[in-house]
Amino acid sequence: MATAIKDEILDELIKDYKKPEDLIGANGLIKQLTKRLLERAMEAEMTSHLGYKKNVSSGKKDNSRNGHSSKKITSGEEQMKIDIPRDRKGRFEPQIVPKHQRRFNGFDDKIISLYSRGMSTTDIQEHLKEIYGVTVSPTLVSDVTSEVMEDVREWQNRPLDPVYPVLFLDAIMVKSREDGKTENRAVYLALAINMEGQKELLGMWIADTEGAKFWLNVMTELKNRGVKDFLIACIDGLKGFPEAINAVFPGTEIQLCIVHMIRNSLKFVSYKDYKELLADLKRVYKAQTEDEAKLNLDMFAAKWDSKYPTISQMWKRNWELLRPFFAYPEEIRKVIYTTNAIESINSSARKIIKSRGAFPNNDAILKMMFLVLRNAAKRWSMPIRNWGMALSRFAIRFEGRINI
Repeated sequence: MATAIKDEILDELIKDYKKPEDLIGANGLIKQLTKRLLERAMEAEMTSHLGYKKNVSSGKKDNSRNGHSSKKITSGEEQMKIDIPRDRKGRFEPQIVPKHQRRFNGFDDKIISLYSRGMSTTDIQEHLKEIYGVTVSPTLVSDVTSEVMEDVREWQNRPLDPVYPVLFLDAIMVKSREDGKTENRAVYLALAINMEGQKELLGMWIADTEGAKFWLNVMTELKNRGVKDFLIACIDGLKGFPEAINAVFPGTEIQLCIVHMIRNSLKFVSYKDYKELLADLKRVYKAQTEDEAKLNLDMFAAKWDSKYPTISQMWKRNWELLRPFFAYPEEIRKVIYTTNAIESINSSARKIIKSRGAFPNNDAILKMMFLVLRNAAKRWSMPIRNWGMALSRFAIRFEGRINI
């Protein structure tokens, strides 16, 4: 519990008080007190870090104080210059104002949290005023959320693992309003299953048009960040992707996403046929071998082509990218069939996108998507069920490419 401040101390602090500006003005007591308290707290942190107090001989200690550096931080809507103690070894990292932090304001996290849930600047202002009794300007909200872009760039450029057993690629369509025109933009997401069986979002990219050149840049970026191999890549008919990934990761097997194939097949099926048709289609993608799957697809076509001819045609047209699925053991099938994580992301993102309408630029899209994705990733605490068995199957199927 915090120690109560004695009245005598408060009386001493406000003995020269004459008008509100003396207390809450740009150079008022509160700002001066905040500055002094931050600096004293950091001095205490330095003492704890070094193991001896200021102005006490360091003796044979291998580290010592080394002056101060200055830094400007923002508190509320005012800037404040503070002095940060340094140590000779450069190991000291203050906790109360961490490195790279430029704001000292308890509402920053609240603003970002509200922004990530689709609230507009006006909504955030009204919410903070109603709940906390604090008035913030549109500029402050914009400044706080703009700082998220630094996190986006750091996240998008972080090092990655050398091997990922499975890579999922999908796209979310958003509306962007630039130069007075509203256009659709695709945000492409790369979600992987890592060697621990955990879901990991590798990155996101915005493209006006997809094609081999775009995907070659994406794959090259992933390689430059440390990826040496993807065993299986599950895609939804992305134009130019097979050529691009084969150029950068020639050993990767490309698998058309079964979930997307099923969804596209059922898109125009009437409600009364839905259950029966889905059961017949299930015999195709649940077949134990490719020959059995082809036979069941022929039986499906004979039964349903008169009413829904495009379904069997779509499966036959994409067969070359579907056939690897039937060569995998059941444990691997379950992993690449399970796209719950990326579907969860899409669902969360679409709710926010719907509430926001058109975004003013690509940075606004990336900021919002990053925050949505970060919220979604908090729920990915458990590895895929029976991952150990699946990993052993990957090791056999892709012998020499992973170590377990």
